[in-house]
Amino acid sequence: MKRIIGLTGGIATGKSTVSNYLSKKYSLLILDADIYAREAVEIGSPILEAIFQNFGNNLRLNDGNLDRLALGNIIFNDAEAKKWLEAKIHPYVRDRFLQELASNDDEVIVLAIPLLFESKLTHLVTEIWVVSCTQANQLERLQQRNNFSREQAQQRIKSQLPLSEKEKKADFVLDNNCNLEELYQQCDFLLNRSTQK
Repeated sequence: MKRIIGLTGGIATGKSTVSNYLSKKYSLLILDADIYAREAVEIGSPILEAIFQNFGNNLRLNDGNLDRLALGNIIFNDAEAKKWLEAKIHPYVRDRFLQELASNDDEVIVLAIPLLFESKLTHLVTEIWVVSCTQANQLERLQQRNNFSREQAQQRIKSQLPLSEKEKKADFVLDNNCNLEELYQQCDFLLNRSTQK
């Protein structure tokens, strides 16, 4: 049976670290929701134009691209704005996953989807891996990675489904409070075991 692993977690918990490892060590096909979400707002796309119409042209950078940071500051402070944006982007991302799954025969495929539960895409996968860590580690990593203030980092974490909820819905939880070697060992173990628990 084909394995389609839904890889998710909270912001800055280590999803990219896991997907990069699975890609490099096992040459697995990684389909990444973030890449499709960026595609959705490329210059000239109807979604990008709708964003400018809805939120204003001040989000348009000089080269015509979207000012992601400014948009992030809007949607992480306004639940309605976030909902509006997700209603535009999620269907596009879902369709891209369906296209790729239909055209690939690999035995194991990883769908890296930060908002797997929120965007209701769990039906696309055969098992769910949640990458988790303590909120203290998450905050520290997010502040370092994105140069956020503590408050900005907390806002983004709060805007997502709590990690504890994601863990309850997972088939497997990867503990990323450890060093990389231990994280990779967990990946090896899960990949080499039977498909479902």
